[in-house]
This record gives sequence, structure tokens and C-alpha cells, in this order.
Amino acid sequence: QVQVVESGGDLVQPGESLRLSCVASGSIVNINAMGWYRQAPGAQRELVALLISGVSAKYADDVKGRFTASRDVAKNTLFLQMNNLKPEDTAVYYCNVRFRDYTGSISSAWGQGTQVAVSS
Repeated sequence: QVQVVESGGDLVQPGESLRLSCVASGSIVNINAMGWYRQAPGAQRELVALLISGVSAKYADDVKGRFTASRDVAKNTLFLQMNNLKPEDTAVYYCNVRFRDYTGSISSAWGQGTQVAVSS
């Protein structure tokens, strides 16, 4: 009943920028946290950026200073501005949403992911 949809992934050259979007919809009373994760081929899924209660709480060390996460609370939308992209940023980027539903339960939902490829 809750949908999470990412968009904005593309093939770019090193040094270029991308902006990813994540929209959550459905039976959501309120969102407690939204985060970006990524998974490179053959690797484990890892945290990229996490916002808790609309405040940026954590960034992976290798993206600090280059990536910025932000949230449009009214539209249940999360963004990831990625600057100075590097080949090692190549991965499928996933959005995760932690929310409270109408039963009072707190759950998490994942999107399908959006592919980011950085290559010269």
C-alpha cells in the first residue's frame, strides 16, 4: 500500500552531476526517516545519506562534501544532489522510507532503484 519510486539515474562522465528524486506515497501517516542507499555490482548495499525528522543525520565518508540529501516534507520527497561524480559512484541507488501507517505500526519500504553509471 506504500509506494517508493526513485528517478534521475543516468550515464554521466566523471566530474558531472546528477540529482536523484524519491517519492513516497500511499497509506502514510508520517515519515520518520528517509535514506539513500546504493549497491555496486558484487557488493553489499550501503548507506549513502540518511535524514531523520527532516534533518541530515549521516553521510557515508566517501560522499561527504560531494553529495547532499534534502527533503520536501509536504510532498514526501527525498532528493540526492550528487556533484563531482566518480566512477566508484557507479551503483543502483535505492530509497528507503521509514513511516507510521494508520494502524500505528512503523514500517520500512524500498523503491526499485535507479541506475547511476559514471564512465569516461
